[in-house]
Amino acid sequence: MVTVIIGAGIIGTSTAYYLSQSGIPPSDIHLIESSPELFASASGYAAGFLARDWFSAPSSSLGHLSFDLHKKLAEAYNGYEKWGYSRSTATSLAETIGDGEEEDWLGEGTSRAKAAKRIAENDDIRPVWLAPKHGRPDIIDKGDGTAQVDPYKLCQFLFSESKNRGVKVHQPARATSVARDSNGALSSIHIQLTQTSEEYDIPCTRLVLAAGAWTREVFTTLFPSSKIKIPISSLAGHSLLLRSKHWPPSSSTAFPQSSNSATNGSDGLKRSNKSQPPCHALFTSENLPSASYSPELFTRLPSGHIYIAGLNGDYPLPSLPTERKIDPEAIAILKTTSERLLGKGEFEVEREALCFRPVTNRGTPIVGPVRRGKEHEEGLWVAAGHGPWGISLSLGTGKVMSEMVEGKEPSAKIGGLAL
Repeated sequence: MVTVIIGAGIIGTSTAYYLSQSGIPPSDIHLIESSPELFASASGYAAGFLARDWFSAPSSSLGHLSFDLHKKLAEAYNGYEKWGYSRSTATSLAETIGDGEEEDWLGEGTSRAKAAKRIAENDDIRPVWLAPKHGRPDIIDKGDGTAQVDPYKLCQFLFSESKNRGVKVHQPARATSVARDSNGALSSIHIQLTQTSEEYDIPCTRLVLAAGAWTREVFTTLFPSSKIKIPISSLAGHSLLLRSKHWPPSSSTAFPQSSNSATNGSDGLKRSNKSQPPCHALFTSENLPSASYSPELFTRLPSGHIYIAGLNGDYPLPSLPTERKIDPEAIAILKTTSERLLGKGEFEVEREALCFRPVTNRGTPIVGPVRRGKEHEEGLWVAAGHGPWGISLSLGTGKVMSEMVEGKEPSAKIGGLAL
């Protein structure tokens, strides 16, 4: 049986990665990506923040599974060096910490910290890059249940591993239609290579839609007569990638280290530089004449970058992520916030970005087969709508999708994430 995955972002590549090690021939797995540039939207330009227990009940089991898989993968493949996996403390400079029951904090424009379930005891863990005028942040998590990755590099790893195993990639390409056999089951999918206009059919008995913010459009194209609606929309967000004079620090004195840090990093991973501190996540609020929003800052190692985002807007979804148009006003606001938090003249901007995250009205992703009431599409699954948690939930989603496609019991309880 041939499986086709539409969308080679973090969810699609995670699905291909786990499916290619499930025992089926990797050559029977196809990844279709429409963008000429891989990971050109949220998969490549997201924060890369990971959390274990910041999720409401429907996503909780998937969150636990995915967080553990991130750590396991990093331990197996030197994730610290390859994609910046590191333990990360999480703190807040504002009254933004909730009780873990807030499902749609993103849509309401409040802080991700509203998803946190607890505050650890208030040890003095203060980022060395935070401007001196700011007080000591409240601690949300010391790093036992939070971590950090560079999402672009993680995507590259998953994609390369899948391709090296034999997964077939069609890019840039569009899926334009599906065909069925005499029993009405999926039998093939029609592909068009967008740079050469070459067209061909490939066998397809199992189809996974993981096209992020474009998933609804893909479904409508392939199943134009279906009455089923895929309730996924787009929420755009700008970000900056910064380099600070004060990060990473020259020594580990800015952060307490565990007793075994002489042999391992504080997240338990072996490192070339044992003295590096864990990464740091900082959540706060901003009230400017031009905007009120909830900034988020995340440090990365070993690259030494600081990522700032949190300014979301209703920008039209382009046909391709490479056609995005960055808003100079949004970038100016993020720079103003960066100056307030890091200090004027204390950082350089290395990248300005805009990405489009797939969101649902209910605030949780859609992970499962396509069926609604008596309507269903046999052999079709959707894995999209993860909002700001796509990177954190990616490996767990890929794992359970590969299991469901193979007819196995999923490793997480995902009944509440059904369409």
